[in-house]
Amino acid sequence: MDRARILLADDHAFLLDALRRLLEPVYEVVAAVTDGQTLIDQAVKLRPDVLLIDIAMPGLNGLDACERIKVLLPKARIVFLTMNEDADTAAEAIRRGASGYLIKKSPFSELLTGIQTVLKGGVYVASIFSHGMTSLFVAQAEAKETARKLTFRQREVLQLIAEGRAMKEAAAILKVTPRTIAFHKYSIMKHLGIRTTAELVRYAVQLGMVSHNSMPPTTPPGRDQRAGA
Repeated sequence: MDRARILLADDHAFLLDALRRLLEPVYEVVAAVTDGQTLIDQAVKLRPDVLLIDIAMPGLNGLDACERIKVLLPKARIVFLTMNEDADTAAEAIRRGASGYLIKKSPFSELLTGIQTVLKGGVYVASIFSHGMTSLFVAQAEAKETARKLTFRQREVLQLIAEGRAMKEAAAILKVTPRTIAFHKYSIMKHLGIRTTAELVRYAVQLGMVSHNSMPPTTPPGRDQRAGA
């Protein structure tokens, strides 16, 4: 019988190597990538049975990558493997289309259980959350208000800004003009009622787009941090 095919995505290469060694006796690991954009490209190219991905990744975070992949590959089974133990983030992951949400400190046996569950068409949420929370997460995900959320392009721009990318660099990555990046930035700030880039970065951290460790350095004293800076 053919083994299920798994694609791995995490920004830590050593963790990818460890996961590959642990999973290969049971599954076929078809690729291991370190950023969200490459994850989407490889998912479309390889069409794995399961995508095991992190949330905080450069270029495009796992939550947005998940949502994009579900548009391109509606039948894709996506499982998050993250350090983030926040219940709201878990519910958001399920709302975005994930079939599983696991914690990196969980035992390997639970990872295998989670993968087996989603391969059978189920939803699996880490056991650190209370028993019975899986159905609650699914219900919350289905009911959550989405009318005010940012567009996919706005989230791409927000993540690049939060990573400390200059407008020209962000424009090159997204293949648009710097003026377009600036337009999206100011539109996001207006939509969210945010006045400074620092607040924008903190908002991105709260959404799980970037981690505290990957935040750009604080602007030196005296530097104008207003939206127009």
